[in-house]
Amino acid sequence: MKLPIELPEAAATKLREEADRLGVRPEDLATAAVIDLLHREADDFHAAADYVLRKNRDLYQRLA
Repeated sequence: MKLPIELPEAAATKLREEADRLGVRPEDLATAAVIDLLHREADDFHAAADYVLRKNRDLYQRLA
């Protein structure tokens, strides 16, 4: 999926600098950052849901 985005100049400069430091294209770094962000949010949600289910397991069994 191609998704054109517009960055403020300061953010674009930081993206180019970090991409240069890592030896990758800015587009590839931006793609990796978005994928990482989406994956991290899913992990955070699942971790929180697992915690709530474990914490309240006895209550849920009594209510069932």
